[in-house]
Amino acid sequence: MNKTELVAAVAEEANLTKKDAEKFLSAFEGIITKTLVEGKKVQLVGFLSIDVVERAEREGRNPQSGQPMKIAASKAPRFKAGKTLRDAVNA
Repeated sequence: MNKTELVAAVAEEANLTKKDAEKFLSAFEGIITKTLVEGKKVQLVGFLSIDVVERAEREGRNPQSGQPMKIAASKAPRFKAGKTLRDAVNA
């Protein structure tokens, strides 16, 4: 499902216009992004939790040449499905 399809589905499910559903989805994305940038965790109990993990600098290999190379330290979002979502997918 892409963003356009998601907007249409939200609009239909919540009985909103597509324009209002798009505003909601954009606000939702912005709030989650801002929260993660601030170093906080987003948790929708039973559905999903998102936090930021720090990855240390490490050594890897260039897949084309096989030469060792340094991979810089970075931060990445980590997603974890909640129990309700996992159970629904496994049903």
